[in-house]
Amino acid sequence: MKRIKLIVAYDGTNYNGWQVQPTGVTIEGVLNETLTQLTKEAVTVIGASRTDSGVHALGNIAVFDTNTKIPPEKISYALNQWLPEDIVVQDSCEVPMDFHPRRCESRKTYEYKILNRTFPLPLNRHDCYFTYRKLDVEKMQQAAQYLIGEHDFKSFCSIHSQAETTTRTIYDLTVKKEQDLITIRVTGSGFLYNMVRIVAGTLLQIGTGERSPNEMQEILQAKDRTAAGPTAPAHGLTMIGIKFLANISNKS
Repeated sequence: MKRIKLIVAYDGTNYNGWQVQPTGVTIEGVLNETLTQLTKEAVTVIGASRTDSGVHALGNIAVFDTNTKIPPEKISYALNQWLPEDIVVQDSCEVPMDFHPRRCESRKTYEYKILNRTFPLPLNRHDCYFTYRKLDVEKMQQAAQYLIGEHDFKSFCSIHSQAETTTRTIYDLTVKKEQDLITIRVTGSGFLYNMVRIVAGTLLQIGTGERSPNEMQEILQAKDRTAAGPTAPAHGLTMIGIKFLANISNKS
């Protein structure tokens, strides 16, 4: 028996999120089914981040245990022959049996993209949130600075969250604009349910002038979901990747 780590990229448009649900097609469900067909074993993957319905990823991490004779580094090639075109494994390797992607200290990076122009562009309809309202990126960046560091992010957490604690650490949070595309990029120790999308929704309000940048500090201190802005639509969010702080030796 060996444990295989996968780096998984996907367009989440047609999926009901990562985690297997009673109804609807999920990323995890497709991986389980495809790996079971490939290895002729009952496979259940463990994902590092349970992205929501419609959210995308460039580098989500999953592991699974197997007795397959396929070389670990070749599993990605074999798996991609079976997967749909909107899910592609970027890499596969063997890791220690005790490696668990949700129990290791890590830094996760997400990006929320906003297309800010007069009219939408068809090619960006799946991975960018569109708004024609002019956004003040400088004010959004000013507000973002209040969230850097270790804080209680209860104001930025869905009321449906089952997290034991709402304290998290944000290491970096930037808002940058290139031509018509605004990118909110955030790196943290971990994120609460809908946290990045609520941060994005609040920054959008600040960008339109509905709120001032210094209100972000008041929202944070309120520890009340109703104090923050709306949850931004899922399709603008992409999980960029995960960096594990402990050295994980590849065994392949």
